[in-house]
Amino acid sequence: MSKVCQLTGKRPVAGNSVSFSNKKTKRRFLPNLHTKRFFIPEKDEWITLKVSASAMRTIDKIGIYEFIKRQQKKGFDVGVEL
Repeated sequence: MSKVCQLTGKRPVAGNSVSFSNKKTKRRFLPNLHTKRFFIPEKDEWITLKVSASAMRTIDKIGIYEFIKRQQKKGFDVGVEL
């Protein structure tokens, strides 16, 4: 299962775990993803997306329709037809 936000494109990034003795070992930082259903009133339909928590906060603020429009304007393919 891919760990990529469908709306923002957030993906896992690599970094280091640093112990008390300052020894470094590689690790991955995963995005905070959730599968969520959204209702688009402009189209009168439900869509299911895997989105990050930060994307959900933005959607709460400006709405799903406006958020998808902004992402498409930036050139990001969100996989939703508006």
